[in-house]
Amino acid sequence: MRDFLAAITARVSVLKGVLPLNRAAAARDALAGVQLASMDIPQVLGYARIAGMPAVTGLYTVFLPLIAFAFFGASRHLVVAADSATATIFASRLATMAPASSAEYAALAAIVALQTAALLFIARIFKLGFLADFLSRTVLVGFLAGVGVQVGIAMLGDMFGLPGHAARSVDQLVLVVREAAQINRPTLAISLLVVVAILTCKRFLPRVPVPLIAVVAGIAASDLCRFPAHGIAVLGPVAGGLPPLRVPSVTWQQMLDLLPVAASCFVMIVAQSAAASRVFAERHHEPVDTNADLLGIAAANAAAAFSGAFVVNGSPTQTAMADLAGTRSQFAQLVFAAVVVAVLLFFSRFLQYLPHCILASIVFTIAIGLINLKTLFAIRRESPGEFSLAVFTAAAVVLIGVEHGILVAVALSLLRHVRHSYRPHTMILAPGDDGVWVPVPAVPGIQTAPGMIVYRFGADLFYANDHFFVDDTRRLIDLAPSKVRCFVIDASAITDIDYSASRSIGELCQTLKSEGIEVLFARVNRYLRSDMDRHGITPIVGEGCIFNTLHEALRTAGVEKPDRHVKEAT
Repeated sequence: MRDFLAAITARVSVLKGVLPLNRAAAARDALAGVQLASMDIPQVLGYARIAGMPAVTGLYTVFLPLIAFAFFGASRHLVVAADSATATIFASRLATMAPASSAEYAALAAIVALQTAALLFIARIFKLGFLADFLSRTVLVGFLAGVGVQVGIAMLGDMFGLPGHAARSVDQLVLVVREAAQINRPTLAISLLVVVAILTCKRFLPRVPVPLIAVVAGIAASDLCRFPAHGIAVLGPVAGGLPPLRVPSVTWQQMLDLLPVAASCFVMIVAQSAAASRVFAERHHEPVDTNADLLGIAAANAAAAFSGAFVVNGSPTQTAMADLAGTRSQFAQLVFAAVVVAVLLFFSRFLQYLPHCILASIVFTIAIGLINLKTLFAIRRESPGEFSLAVFTAAAVVLIGVEHGILVAVALSLLRHVRHSYRPHTMILAPGDDGVWVPVPAVPGIQTAPGMIVYRFGADLFYANDHFFVDDTRRLIDLAPSKVRCFVIDASAITDIDYSASRSIGELCQTLKSEGIEVLFARVNRYLRSDMDRHGITPIVGEGCIFNTLHEALRTAGVEKPDRHVKEAT
């Protein structure tokens, strides 16, 4: 029976993240799923707070969406649930369209989840999982740091017991400073106690579910000590029972207005979920199927939309928590969902006593965790330019909002790639102290040998960098110590030439030949040779001037024993 079930699921590509599963593995994952629920339930309640949704909807995100991903996804480790980054993205826009936690707000949140599911499904059909590669890790670190700062500032009001909230981070910070005299001291004391306890245990006792302990203790203390009488705000009545299944209803104009929000969520989901699934698959030596995971996350978001929840994401933080708990398949997430059902059916009424400050403090610690200072310092040490991009991205998120910040992050990632290709590293082989040719930066006034320059261009040639190639070549030749008779192009880094670049290179070669300078192409791979043939560069330079190796080109250039000159350089 087990073999039959495995054959069926393999054919229809479902339960790939669960099977194969034996009795021992099921027992292990069941225990891990219960432990994960104890750590994660308080967090999803906090994510609902970030999203501007009723607290119970956070539990909804770890019920049907978890089951949907376990059924259709491929990753055995990825936890798909509410996430601070995506919650912040759509909350920043929805807050301007409807009151938080209202029925209209919930309907708008459901539509964003449905649109996100549609975009993910389209990405799965066209196998667009590679899009995750276009958001660089550097910029993603900066983006998450910005989200952490923004979420942390947003929680200060509840942690201090201050009335009123502002939509923008700067306005919220100003509000907190202006109303500092109205801080509720019991609320602040509870907030500080929870934050210190969570951060301390995270450092020294990471397996202790401090957020759950804080929630349970806070509910008990609130009921016994009547917190509202002391000015400590609580959640109030929380709807119990399983989530109602319904189709969200909004206007066409609202759907159009929310499409950019869904697109921003889509970008963040693809980037974060792909990164998380790859990291843990590599850790456990398992294959990665990003496109299948896209289908699973699409199904999870569709389930969220129809069950009154909001956008869910493959969360790196919660996936790390699951790995720490010992999960090794999606069966643990199914057990997690079963624990959530028990909470919804039997314990949700106790959530009404939960103080806002405890929930805000839990979210605040989550926000702190998003600011990865260790990685930021490593980036600064190794690549100051990339560090500036990360900081700029973080500042954009805080100052102009998450929705626009994610677009800035994508744009910066692409611009950084284009910048590298636009002005790549260029090298010249030049004589070293021992007479052996070594690669040095291509600076005018240097020659490889009297009358000869061996020049390496470090990127593909396309419309944006062809003029740089031509101008660099002209400068090296015009300012050479002696008249150049042979110009050797080391094409080992060039795999492609587009139409615009081919015209520029062809004209350059013709000009150099008319000046009596022989142009040789060395280390030409099959793809570059095909482009040179197709674009008409080969007839210009001549068949005998294109070589597979540098040594062949140097022999043609008149170097009798190239091995003696370029042994170390190559």
